[in-house]
Amino acid sequence: MRQQDGGTKSRQVPIWEKSNLTLEEAAAYSGIGINKLRSLSDSEHCQFVLWVGSKRLIKRRKLDEYTERMYSL
Repeated sequence: MRQQDGGTKSRQVPIWEKSNLTLEEAAAYSGIGINKLRSLSDSEHCQFVLWVGSKRLIKRRKLDEYTERMYSL
């Protein structure tokens, strides 16, 4: 493990263990393109998007639920 400036050890958290993902991480995780994720999460009623200011994060578990519903139709 590398040490950061503060001397504490840091580690990379695997995507499948993160609660919230960037668009890039969500695309890699789900196989859904970034542009498609962006258009889906632009909806007012999207339940898997979390806005932090102007930053868009994808709620991984909610995205899983959404994709399971879509693929089961």
